[in-house]
Amino acid sequence: MTNPDGAPALSAKNICKSFGDKKILRGISVDVAKGEHIAIIGPSGSGKSTFIRCLNLLEMPDNGTLRLDGQQVLDAELKTPTRSVRSLRKRVGMVFQSFNLFSTHTALENVSLAQRLALGRTRDESSTRSEELLKRVGLKDHMDKRPGQLSGGQQQRVAIARTLAMDPEVILFDEPTSAIDPEMRVEVLKVMTELAEGGMTMMMVTHEIEFAKQAADRVMFLADGEVMEMGPSGQILTDPENERIRRFVNALSGVI
Repeated sequence: MTNPDGAPALSAKNICKSFGDKKILRGISVDVAKGEHIAIIGPSGSGKSTFIRCLNLLEMPDNGTLRLDGQQVLDAELKTPTRSVRSLRKRVGMVFQSFNLFSTHTALENVSLAQRLALGRTRDESSTRSEELLKRVGLKDHMDKRPGQLSGGQQQRVAIARTLAMDPEVILFDEPTSAIDPEMRVEVLKVMTELAEGGMTMMMVTHEIEFAKQAADRVMFLADGEVMEMGPSGQILTDPENERIRRFVNALSGVI
């Protein structure tokens, strides 16, 4: 899928990755249109997290290319300059399973710090932007609290606000609700749904099938480091053609 107005927001071609002799990714390709939302699902060990980390160059692919808004930012056969990696990470944000917040800093400080270091914003500019985003994710009354004073759902919302503060063109989510108590997941999923409705380009590794049905335009099913099937979320998550995918989706949905 491409944007009718131009190049895909993010394009990955033939992404391969091995750790030692173990092949994790076997040539994955995808074009993500501006404003599109893609959910990545599949069994444990299928390469989902490795793939999404390759898209942000937290893992360097062994082979393949990445383009951002039509501009090539990685050719794995060539040495990628450090400045290109930094540029990509400014434009492609990442929200992790673990929150990766500074325990000695308040929520406001956690969101502000990266802006000052990476974007060169002043303390006042970064604080103003941080307050705006923390209010947006429902943490107006928790800005001065440290991570240890926040629930898992609140900490993940701080992490999302921190990512948004970098004004990314694309946000990648690596199972953002997996480290959160079930009753707290709704807080994070609500914020992600609002981001999707607001037109943010998103790729999400998730096991939240109902959320994926509502928020994802397309679903990519990975197994053994390959794309087994990719298509509209309504089809893949409601009536998949592949029996393995059907069993996987039914298991996550609680269907016997």
